[in-house]
Amino acid sequence: MSVSPLIWGITVAAILALLAFDYFFHIRKAHVPTLKEASIWSSVYVGIAILFGILVLVFGGTTMGSEYFAGYITEKALSVDNLFVFLIIIASFRVPREDQQKVLLFGIVFSLIARTGFIFLGAALINSFAWVFYLFGLILLLTAGNLLKPGDHARGQSENFIMRLAKRFLHTTDHFDGDKLFTMHHGKRALTPMLLVMVSIGGTDILFALDSIPAIFGLTQNVYIVFTATAFSLMGLRQLYFLLDGLLDRLIYLSYGLAAILAFIGVKLVLHALHENNLPFINEGEPVPVIEITTALSLGFIIGVLVVTVAVSLLSKAGKAQTAINSARRHAVEFVDLGYTADPAERERVYRLLTQEEAQIQAMDLKYRNKAKDVDKIRALVAEAHRQHDEYPRQ
Repeated sequence: MSVSPLIWGITVAAILALLAFDYFFHIRKAHVPTLKEASIWSSVYVGIAILFGILVLVFGGTTMGSEYFAGYITEKALSVDNLFVFLIIIASFRVPREDQQKVLLFGIVFSLIARTGFIFLGAALINSFAWVFYLFGLILLLTAGNLLKPGDHARGQSENFIMRLAKRFLHTTDHFDGDKLFTMHHGKRALTPMLLVMVSIGGTDILFALDSIPAIFGLTQNVYIVFTATAFSLMGLRQLYFLLDGLLDRLIYLSYGLAAILAFIGVKLVLHALHENNLPFINEGEPVPVIEITTALSLGFIIGVLVVTVAVSLLSKAGKAQTAINSARRHAVEFVDLGYTADPAERERVYRLLTQEEAQIQAMDLKYRNKAKDVDKIRALVAEAHRQHDEYPRQ
């Protein structure tokens, strides 16, 4: 089903309006969102995405609606996995808590722009060259294999590659000046880490697009559905980041679930490519009579894998232990780092979470405690956080 230019225009205008609303009513004034605020607005954006999907079902038909929901759920799951990387980058640059919302919104906007470009490029390639389905399928199968490799979501170092490169060729400062991108340093105009972290997140977003766009094209070739499913999956990602916070570490089996989903879509793409085959060295350039995976089966498989993955992660004792240890490390670093936040209430919140996590670690089995990396460093950080809290109780 083709979509009229009027519908395209209304859709794009609505998405831009949501982004503008997010900036002017939430981001313009730097603050740390409360759990209630993050919960409400995460629910609002998910609700908008679901309402849009219902409209697609009503006016576009069952096939179009099913493709949208399959694409939206897949892209949302991939976006949650991307939050791990955002967390590492933000921690690496030591972005103050109050300014993290602005960094995340920039990442979402840049991601939307980059993925829109990839969407129209992918659509043009698919319309011109049927063999692109083989290429997309191979990309997803390779990505699925990479996700099965042991990953480390630990913190990066503040002296990361982009920071070192910027310091070498540009006049930069190590210190944030609120949410400003430029500041005066030693009498000269200098780049702040705020600009550098935005560039870093923008660069990683391009890499994310190389995986996510082939994935959704494996579910639908309708450009309007690809664009809207991708856009709505990114909406509310900033609020979700603050809502999940330390719970990201709890999803220890998410990468396995995503690997299964991407491999499934990769196989679906290869089968579709064989069905549409025109490569002379495969079946003499004739289509290969193979089974094709339906959208309904794809949607059911994606939902089933995600439900099982999340449930097993949340019920896993190893997942609970890893969450407590990683969160204790993160909160100890945030509390000790006086540049992390200037808000006394936020520092007290971080310390309260740290003490709760410390109690959880003390109660867990030794076999889980002993699996933690850099145990001595974590203990030293926690001890320093206690010392600072006792010495400066009003901070």
